[in-house]
Amino acid sequence: MSHHKVRITVNGTAGEDEIESRLLLVHYLRETRGLTGTHVGCDTSNCGACTVMLDGRTVKSCTVLAVAADGADVLTVEGLAGDRELSPVQEGFRQCHGLQCGYCTPGMVMAATGLLLENSAPDDTEIREGIEGNLCRCTGYDMIVDSVRWAAANGGAGEAASRHLHGGGALAPDDAGPAPSGSQPAPVVTP
Repeated sequence: MSHHKVRITVNGTAGEDEIESRLLLVHYLRETRGLTGTHVGCDTSNCGACTVMLDGRTVKSCTVLAVAADGADVLTVEGLAGDRELSPVQEGFRQCHGLQCGYCTPGMVMAATGLLLENSAPDDTEIREGIEGNLCRCTGYDMIVDSVRWAAANGGAGEAASRHLHGGGALAPDDAGPAPSGSQPAPVVTP
């Protein structure tokens, strides 16, 4: 099997790993980097449980090879909170009970974060369109829409996501400056 050395910054922490060429980004995040907040749901890009941000754009990480993220900046649900404080989107899901079983929640939170980076004041129709690539089998979506609306009114996408969008990534505590941002174009898969 073919292996490649990749350098991927995840939640502000750079990592250099030798990986199999066929390794998907979702499995890289979970198995190589130990970040299990990004869920594997369907492996067919239908459910959106694996949604992350790659160089400022939401992608379904089950559709991206990890080697394609070489030199890139990835933000996962674990990177949204700062100083033990949830991001506005995470807090919105808590405040408005935007989850039941919780399996879709990380992907929903990331899709909602991406939406709020693009549109800081979406109406209910725009929220529903913004999360339509993410499936929830429990809630009926009303509480998820309420959660995103709450986040929009209480801080939007959040500081870590805004930093990530502008190429700075989420800084690690011992980091002296912005995390490196890749020069390769990111594969774009909208949820």
